[in-house]
Amino acid sequence: MRLLTLALGSLIISGFAFGAAGDGYIKARGRPTGAGLFVDGKYIGSAGRFTVPEKYQVAAGEHEVALKDPRFEDFSTKVTVRAGKTTKLHYKLKKVEPAKGPYGRLRFGGDGLESFLSITAGDTGPVYINDKYVGFVDELNNPGGGILLPPGEYNVRAETNGFGVINQKVKIEAHKVTVIPLAKK
Repeated sequence: MRLLTLALGSLIISGFAFGAAGDGYIKARGRPTGAGLFVDGKYIGSAGRFTVPEKYQVAAGEHEVALKDPRFEDFSTKVTVRAGKTTKLHYKLKKVEPAKGPYGRLRFGGDGLESFLSITAGDTGPVYINDKYVGFVDELNNPGGGILLPPGEYNVRAETNGFGVINQKVKIEAHKVTVIPLAKK
């Protein structure tokens, strides 16, 4: 009986370590490294961080994969993911013509004195401006970071790991920084 219990315990632990039966993985390598990776229209994370590609668990089968970055044309393709295997995808997104200035800058910030260290370190939750993916939370945080935008009004939505969902209208002014404050949930 003890041997059976140990065997079942090992099976349960290995099931958690290697994912659910029937799942496989997707790993995308290319430029830009931090492009958003979408599977079947759902954001699953950044393709990579600091040139290191991430590996994401997905159900086995056919999937529509898209890579998005606001400075590049979107890329999409169909892939087949096999159970227990990693489907590798190579990409190189084509640059788009940048918008003409002047710009204002939008970023996330803390509720107190800030340093150049990110208060959202590791938060790869998606950020959308006017329903278009523009990057992940950690990219738009700290006094030196953010995104340049032409003056105007924007709807900002972010799905953060540590601060919950942010859904806010902002007004961007030329040559000014607009900060959306973050407070722990």
